[in-house]
Amino acid sequence: MDTRRHFLTTLAGFLALSACGGPVAQVALGSDGQPLPLLYRIAPGASSGIRARMLDRVNVVRIAAGAVPLRATPRLDTAAQAHARDLSGQDRQGHTGSDGTTPVDRASRAGYRGTVLGETIAETYEPELATLAAWMAQTDAQQVITDPDGRDLGFGYFQNDSGKIWWVLVVGDGAGPSGTPR
Repeated sequence: MDTRRHFLTTLAGFLALSACGGPVAQVALGSDGQPLPLLYRIAPGASSGIRARMLDRVNVVRIAAGAVPLRATPRLDTAAQAHARDLSGQDRQGHTGSDGTTPVDRASRAGYRGTVLGETIAETYEPELATLAAWMAQTDAQQVITDPDGRDLGFGYFQNDSGKIWWVLVVGDGAGPSGTPR
């Protein structure tokens, strides 16, 4: 119970800090007096910062859950990025690609030799850290992110012209074909 309390306390702190990480915007009100949704635009060249923040915050959550940190894995990044772009083109959420591929198929196609443990996806107008906070509020996504067997992280996103962002996070076990760490 003490471990769970520590995890929940750390998660609450993480969620509070993630709200502080982005630019401050003035809230516009609609004709009904309600706040209009804010459009988060990803600036050109922001990819490395977004990826670094996501890896850092995922690892904060994992450590709080008693799991080892993940390492960024370019081959899983490639698989996640391809799926994010594909989801945008289809304008729908799902773990099956337009060509019928699964997360395992996409990782294998990208040259990843470990086992894919899970994939989380989101369709949103929010920044990456707000998306991670939403994933952590969903049991299935939280289980993927904190899987104790995880060693590798792949992360990708695609923002279409309307501003909608498709986020994809993939966790792998880091084992090569023989089961030994890469």
